[in-house]
Amino acid sequence: MNPFGLGVLGIIVFLFLLMLRMPIAYAMALVGFTGFALLSSASASFSMVAKEIFNTFSSYSLSVIAMFVWMGFLAFYSGIGTRLYVFAYKLMGHLPGGLAVATQLACGIFGAICGSNTATAATMGAIALPEMEKYQYDTSLATASIAAGGVLGVLIPPSVIFIVYGMATEQSIGELFMAGIIPGILLMLAYIATILFLTLRNPALGPAGPKASWKERASSLRGGLFEVLVVFALSIGGLFAGWFTPTEAGAVGAAGVLAVSLLGKHLDWIGFKKSLYDTTRTTAMIMLMIAGAMIFGRFMAISRIPFELANWAGSLPLPPFAIVGVILLIYLVLGCFIDALALILLTIPIFYPVVVKTLGYDPIWFGVIVVMVVAMGVITPPVGMNVYIIKGVAPDVPLEDIFRGIWPFLLAIIFSLIILIAFPSIATFLPQLLHGA
Repeated sequence: MNPFGLGVLGIIVFLFLLMLRMPIAYAMALVGFTGFALLSSASASFSMVAKEIFNTFSSYSLSVIAMFVWMGFLAFYSGIGTRLYVFAYKLMGHLPGGLAVATQLACGIFGAICGSNTATAATMGAIALPEMEKYQYDTSLATASIAAGGVLGVLIPPSVIFIVYGMATEQSIGELFMAGIIPGILLMLAYIATILFLTLRNPALGPAGPKASWKERASSLRGGLFEVLVVFALSIGGLFAGWFTPTEAGAVGAAGVLAVSLLGKHLDWIGFKKSLYDTTRTTAMIMLMIAGAMIFGRFMAISRIPFELANWAGSLPLPPFAIVGVILLIYLVLGCFIDALALILLTIPIFYPVVVKTLGYDPIWFGVIVVMVVAMGVITPPVGMNVYIIKGVAPDVPLEDIFRGIWPFLLAIIFSLIILIAFPSIATFLPQLLHGA
């Protein structure tokens, strides 16, 4: 069998292994090792696997993942999510659908601190759902708004998916973080507009809550919340300003959140141990997935699939934006079945050369677009990880009700994507400003 045919067979076998529920990291590593061995030799494949695993787990640049993940878990176990929601509730709760709007604001800020869509959905689900039930919100709107809000965590920096994309494509993580800010805010505003549109048409969906005074709003920033926001601004701002490397920025953020949590007595010994345990487990999972993706990527490279695909795309009688549209549609479909992080790692060796090197699109812009598209997968059936997390928080709400409420938010994401594709400078403006400075 020729290399290209073996590469296609490898992708089919990989998808079959996923259907058998094999962990994604192991499936990528197994297919990559076997395919590489068949196209070269067993000894060369063993050497390649050993090298990729060692390089991944000994990489200093990948330590940034552990730092930002730990910052997120410290924020989670110190109750920052609760205080964020209280602040957002005091600020926006008096509007029609105000609690759902407050949830988007809290999701945006907490997602920025923790960088995880699942952690954001789980935290806000536990906090916001009881409040929305108290004010008799429609269960479909309440659950769907939280599930969709979790998506903000992968766009607004720091984002683990942006870090992984940057490592895989050798792009600046700082520039990717900057590129995600305006699109993340755009998506949050699109969510808020969606909620206001639905509740203004039918106020029964989200009755307004009591209006808080400005004194109450200011007081809700106490209890360490203001300090944590300052630490976060210092961490990310220092990264953008060039004061810190990405790893140092993560370390500064984690140390700052830890200090504020301990001094304010918001974090006990059990919470501290849990944050370390969850950070270790999550980081190991991500790094194992990266190692598996690197092994799979080596197999894809020698199978010549990326090169053949690039040549095919370049010869199509279609404008470049149409080819990009087809690729994004593939991402959207695959994102319904494969975890966002794994999908990025799996497809970047195939599609990145086509979009950036053959079609000439900006790699930073493409990163933002891809992250937003694959993030849709966490709220779309059949996988829809965020939806199942909310289902776990609210077991009495039928799964169909949550998915039914998701559709307006999916339209909001599609609207944001269209805007980003039509006006790429929305994503590239801040990175270019950084270069200009």
